[in-house]
Amino acid sequence: MQHYIIGFVGGGNMARSLIGGLLADGIAPERIWASDPDPGRLDTLRSAFQINATHDNAEVVNAAGVVVLAVKPQIVRQVTQSLGQMIQAKRPLVISIAAGIREADLRRWLGEKVALVRSMPNTPALVQSGATALYANPYVSDQQRELAESVLRAVGITVWLEDEAHMDAVTALSGSGPAYFFLIMEALEAAAVDLGLVPETARLLTLQTAFGAAKMALESEEPINVLRQRVTSPGGTTEQAVRVLEQGAMHALFGQALKAAYQRSRELAGLLGES
Repeated sequence: MQHYIIGFVGGGNMARSLIGGLLADGIAPERIWASDPDPGRLDTLRSAFQINATHDNAEVVNAAGVVVLAVKPQIVRQVTQSLGQMIQAKRPLVISIAAGIREADLRRWLGEKVALVRSMPNTPALVQSGATALYANPYVSDQQRELAESVLRAVGITVWLEDEAHMDAVTALSGSGPAYFFLIMEALEAAAVDLGLVPETARLLTLQTAFGAAKMALESEEPINVLRQRVTSPGGTTEQAVRVLEQGAMHALFGQALKAAYQRSRELAGLLGES
C-alpha cells in the first residue's frame, strides 16, 4: 500500500478518520488526495494532514490508484456517473463507504468490470475503533482485496463477506450498533443517578464498565455467555439484575430491533438505487 496513491472523493468525518489512520500507518501525506466542494473543509484537510486537497473529483481519480467514495449516499449516483468514463479509463480499485449503496448500482453508474469493494464502517472508526465489513465484486484481485483491507483496517477491525446480501445484517448489527450501546449506557447512567450517585460519577463508572467489558470480551477466547456467567455468582447481586433483564425479554427485544433495522436497510438500498 505504501506505493499507491489513495484518493478520497468526499472529505467528511469518515474520510478524515481514514486519512488520519493511514497517516498513522506510515502512508506519506503526498500520497493521499481528497476532494470536496467545501473550501473550508479543504483548508482543514490541508492544515490538519498536509495532503493534496482539491475541489475537483476528477483530479483525485486521475491521480489515484485507489479511489474511496466517501460522499453522502444521496449524491453517490450523481458523483459516480460524472466519474464513470475516467474510472473506466484508469481502472483504479474503487472502495465505497457510502451506506446502503449496493455493488450492482455502483457498477451500473461507474461502468462494467470495475474493481469494486463495498464496505460498511461504523462511527467508532472516528476514534480508530471501528468495525468494518467488506464485500468484493469478481473484478477485485487478491492484491486489491489486501489493499482495501489495509485502508479500512487503519480505523479498526475488518471482516469479509462472501455474500453481499449479508451487508444488511451488518448494517443492523455494527452499523446501527453503537446507538444500541449508547442507549444502554444512557439507561444505566440514569438508573445509577436514581440510586443516589452524582451524575459525573455515574457517567464515569458507566463508560469505564462498558469499555472494560468490551475489552475483556475482545481479549478472551471464551464465548460471551461464559464471561457473563463468571460474573454472575449464584444468589448474588448480578444474578438478581440479570433475572430482571431476562424477565423483560431482552433477547427477544434485541432480535426485534435488529430485524427492524435489517428490513429498513433493505428498503433504503432499494430507494437509493432507484433515486
